[in-house]
This record gives sequence, C-alpha cells and structure tokens, in this order.
Amino acid sequence: MVTRREAIGLLGSMSAGTVLAAVNRPLAWIPLAPGIRPQQGDSLPRLARGAPRSPERLALIEAFKRESEAVATKFEARTYTGDWVMPYRFFQPEAPGPLPLVVYLHGSGGLGNDNLKQMGLGNIFGTRVWALPENQKKFPCYVVAPQTDCGWVGDGARLAFEIIDGLRREFAIDGRRMYVTGQSMGGAGAWHMTARRPQLFAAAVTCCGSRTPEAAAESVGTPLWNFHGDADATVPPAVSRDRIAALRQAGGHPLATEYAGVGHNVWEWAYTEPALVRWVFAQHRAI
Repeated sequence: MVTRREAIGLLGSMSAGTVLAAVNRPLAWIPLAPGIRPQQGDSLPRLARGAPRSPERLALIEAFKRESEAVATKFEARTYTGDWVMPYRFFQPEAPGPLPLVVYLHGSGGLGNDNLKQMGLGNIFGTRVWALPENQKKFPCYVVAPQTDCGWVGDGARLAFEIIDGLRREFAIDGRRMYVTGQSMGGAGAWHMTARRPQLFAAAVTCCGSRTPEAAAESVGTPLWNFHGDADATVPPAVSRDRIAALRQAGGHPLATEYAGVGHNVWEWAYTEPALVRWVFAQHRAI
C-alpha cells in the first residue's frame, strides 16, 4: 500500500493539470488532489514540472525543436527490398556495440515512400529524442525509422520486422534491448507489433494509438508506457483507457499518462518527458 508520505511526495512532484495513471504492481487506489487521476504504483517516473499547458512545460517542447534540428542530418537514408520495398532512415551511434535498437513508427502524416515524411512534422519528436547528443552520451543506441505507405498492420509490420531482423544481422545490436515506439497510426503499430512478436521488444512507448484488430492483452509480455491527451478528438482517450484496463486485467503492469487539455499531438509532451529515455533503457529482456 502506498503510504501517506509517499502520496504527499507524489503530489509535490506533479501538477494539478497532469493526469497520470500507472501500475507497477497491484496496489490500492490513493486519493489525490483535484484534477489528478488516482494513481497506482510506488515507483512512478516523475513527469516534467508544470501543467501541460503551462509556460514552463511548453518551453521544454520549444527547446527540443531548436536543439534537435542538427540531429536529423545524422540519419542515413536506406531502402529495404523484399517482396515489397520499404524506405527507412537509420541512425548509427559512435559508441561500440552491442547496443540497443529503437524502432520508431510514424503516424499517418508520414505515409508515403519519399523517405522524408517519417522524419518531419510531428515525427521529429519520436525520431530525434534518442539521437540527441546528451541521450547518446548516457544511452547510446541505434535508431530506425521505417516509412510505410500502407499502415503498420499487416504488410507494414511484416516489412518493419524484416528490416529489424536484417539490421540485427548487419550491426552489433543487443537483442535484449530492442524497443518500439510510435504515435497515432504508429502507436497502433507498436501495439500490433508487440502482439505479433511478444518476445522481441524489451519495452514499448505508445502515443495515442488508434484501434488495431488484436486484443490489447496480447501485448501483456512487453513493458509499456502509454500516453494520451484527454482532449484528443482524433483518437478518443477511451481507446487507450480500454487497452490499459485490458492489460491490467491480463496481469500486465503498464504505465499510462493522460494529459489534461492536450489533443492528438500528445507526442510533443510524451517524447519531451525527461524520465522517458531513462525508463526505456532500464528495460531489458532476459535472453
């Protein structure tokens, strides 16, 4: 049971405009201040200071845009050719391996085959954050950003898996530390891929993922942190809430963060959470 002292500490580290629900192991609900969804867990990642729409929180997003611009040029343009062609961008760390691999799945705005759109617009957050110099210094890793023109369920996921398998043969990638993340259509893709190969990824980060055909409980074997804005008019927050509830019912312990007043572009908040990168690379497969 979370103690009174721990509850007070959690309140002090969070804003009333932030909604956080997370489970690390089954615990009792604790009452919190107005505006904050009740929490479960006693070792939750600490979110950035300030309400989602506060100047200090928005400043983090703007700083990321400025400071990450140079990172985009460090992704090599590549193309995978199987029975279908899939372009992708690939970042190689300077540190020696074996090293982790982060797989980023773009949203519908990245659809195509130009090998550019999956790196632009809102996709700058989910691609660049892992390759930032300060993050590479602490957590060197490879990053791959494939581009689909048919979505991330079915052939899109199949080709992405083939790219991952090929990179593992070509580079010194640590099979115990491979991660998948995506937003909107890509968030759905991350759910789908963790369900299709439940023993592949050490963790997943999903942002406002749209609906997929498989049951959420099929992803129960993968540690997951899900993000959604409660003002999302494109993918209703209920989609994430239902998935998280299904995972918990199946015995999983996902983290779930829901931001008050944030719409579909929740990825801007998610990928600029200071605790996110640390949490991801703390997850390891026991293989």
